[in-house]
Amino acid sequence: MSDPTGDSTDERTMSAAGPWAWLDAHVNLESLGVPVDVPRRIARPTLERMEALVTLLGSPQLEYPSLHLTGTNGKTSVARMATALLVAQGFSTGTYTSPNLERVNERIGWNGQEIDDETLAALLGVIADIEPYLPAVPSYFEILTAAALEHFADVAVEAAVLEVGLGGRWDATNVVDAAVAVVTNVSIDHVEYLGSTRADIAAEKAGIVKPGATLVLGETDPELLAIFQAREPARIVLRDRDFGVHANVVAHGGRLVSLYTPSARYDEVVLSVHGAHQADNAAIALTAVECFLNRPVDPEVVGEVFATMRSPGRMEVMGHAPLILLDGAHNVAGAERLMMSLAEEFVAARLILVVGLLREKDPAEMLQALRATEAAVVVCCRAPTPRARPAEEIGAAAIALGVDPGDVEVVDEVWSAVELAQELAGPDDQIVVTGSLYVVGAARTALIS
Repeated sequence: MSDPTGDSTDERTMSAAGPWAWLDAHVNLESLGVPVDVPRRIARPTLERMEALVTLLGSPQLEYPSLHLTGTNGKTSVARMATALLVAQGFSTGTYTSPNLERVNERIGWNGQEIDDETLAALLGVIADIEPYLPAVPSYFEILTAAALEHFADVAVEAAVLEVGLGGRWDATNVVDAAVAVVTNVSIDHVEYLGSTRADIAAEKAGIVKPGATLVLGETDPELLAIFQAREPARIVLRDRDFGVHANVVAHGGRLVSLYTPSARYDEVVLSVHGAHQADNAAIALTAVECFLNRPVDPEVVGEVFATMRSPGRMEVMGHAPLILLDGAHNVAGAERLMMSLAEEFVAARLILVVGLLREKDPAEMLQALRATEAAVVVCCRAPTPRARPAEEIGAAAIALGVDPGDVEVVDEVWSAVELAQELAGPDDQIVVTGSLYVVGAARTALIS
């Protein structure tokens, strides 16, 4: 069997490598990406490998209803919120998100708990056994997606919340036929995969909407609405028309919000995560769950769930004196939201930025969105992935923007960058680690250990 990695099938056998090494031997676009000057869109995208894989597994995705979600930002937060709402109402719920921060197990959850090593290894073993019968070698993401779908069938979930990895139309998760599809928003990101305009990106994300489904649409640009209507959903539930946020103010430890959905209103709900945008995510998640259940959610359940929400790596406070904040903002829209939230929810202070970026990101655009010229120090580091942009290039971009060269530090490893930031910070300062979920995950590991 041919293998695009250049490794033979024998070299990927489970017996020789063990489950984790076997998985890692497969093409991982999350880690490798594509050459910057070679758009992946020139190659014909396909779901053929994934469709063959789930067919050999017995089509597990047909055994439970799914809530399928995509969007440029907010997907994982919405997935976690929707999961928590379903679990709190007694539904056995599977969750699939990506990428992970620290462990691959984080991607596959059941009732809010990540899959254990033994169960995941067994699932990988099943897929390894059927791999020789596939028409082509599956990718890393396809294998994990199939493992999640199989796991949810094994434990007999009553609902599966599935986050798209990239785009939608050709994403491995799109083998599901979800009755409820969610699009959080559409911004410019992953142009090498999805296209260079918001219309191109919207068309890719609209690909998860199946004819006759309900679409919960968080994107409000009227010029993009026709793209989603063309997918012929039975119903479009539109943000700021059918659902949204009535009130959204800073509260101790998060936000105090009032939300409305097509069937109910939820006033003065405590939301225990930082960032005004999280109120929008909460409204989307709540509406999606209502559409999935075809009924309102008990206000007491809503209050209890949102008051105890946690979103690792998203405006996550990891320390005080100095404040240490982690946020996986990886595009301009996310970076702008991060800085707006920082200004609104935290006392103004001397700022130290720790930034690592992937090579697909324009460092000048990202640093400008992060207001690097207003920071006291910009610590540039290398994200722990082959897709990383060199730290030296980020530093050069900061200086070109107008940051004093004496205020720019270049450090290779994330943990060293965080350590340096802590050394440079006073007790009243702020340290913000951002630019990539790879950077945030590595920083989180370093701070917890």
